[in-house]
Amino acid sequence: MKKSNIAIDGPAGAGKSTVAKRLANQLGYIYIDTGAMYRALTLQGLNAKMDLHDQEKLNEYLKQHPIQLTVEDGLQKVYIDGLDVTEEIRSLEVSKNVSLVAAHPLVRKTMLQLQQDLARNGHVVMDGRDIGTHVLPDAGLKIFLNASIKERAKRRYEELIEKGYKGTLEELIDDISLRDKKDQERTVAPLKQADDAILIDTSTLSIQEVVEKILLYLREQIGK
Repeated sequence: MKKSNIAIDGPAGAGKSTVAKRLANQLGYIYIDTGAMYRALTLQGLNAKMDLHDQEKLNEYLKQHPIQLTVEDGLQKVYIDGLDVTEEIRSLEVSKNVSLVAAHPLVRKTMLQLQQDLARNGHVVMDGRDIGTHVLPDAGLKIFLNASIKERAKRRYEELIEKGYKGTLEELIDDISLRDKKDQERTVAPLKQADDAILIDTSTLSIQEVVEKILLYLREQIGK
């Protein structure tokens, strides 16, 4: 993979997508949200009433119904069979099941090829959970974002409340804790910080402050 690529990893709610989008916009890079790809497949499986434990069927469905990522007015859009599912993939039901779908080796193998093809020409900011360790191991800059579970749950709660979420903050804390456990313990490409990744705790930082830190590290890398 091209050295100009930037890999951003971290657990749910650490701010990866928001930071990566803004960073890509400021640099003029292409932004790729790999989590959205797994969410899209999860949504497909739920809508088709598939057994989400059946990786063969999910993988075959993925190959037959490719996921399209586009940029429209500076924002990433996710399409399945020509339908815009950008908002649908952020539902609580998808969030609860995406770790299961993402843990399947066959699915990850197919996604890996798709993601590496997207980054082939370089100048990409890609975020996910295994980008620096597995998808783009030769990325020029690797960042690992993290924050306390309580802070991550609070951010997600504020997002969902605006969409009519009726649950409690405590329920979201439990959901995120469980998702962390699943992501960290999966057999293939688990969530972990790459040895050469820079750790940034976003608990008390604004989005722009995180972006500025990454830009500083990028300038240091260029200087080297």
